[in-house]
Amino acid sequence: MKKITSDMVRNSLNKQLKDMNADISHFEGLVDDYMFMWEQCEAMKANIRENGLVYTAVSSQGALYEKENPCTKNLLQYNKQMLSILKELHLSTDNIRAEDDDEL
Repeated sequence: MKKITSDMVRNSLNKQLKDMNADISHFEGLVDDYMFMWEQCEAMKANIRENGLVYTAVSSQGALYEKENPCTKNLLQYNKQMLSILKELHLSTDNIRAEDDDEL
């Protein structure tokens, strides 16, 4: 499976907007916001993979305790906001076209 990059996502969103004749500055700003959140989500997923859903932390008194990784909660909030941006852009799986592999 091909790794999805930030450039691939941004180009796809911009192409879909252009295909709908909606490549205006307001929507381009929303794409920028979406991409910022996408990059943050990728970092949070990496953090969860590295540290797990729960990790051991040290209290101010030096005692070890289990702590929920805040990335799990934040990831859900970011995903919700990203879906809201896609809705505002009128982008969904209902109105996408298959990419031609032959185009260069």
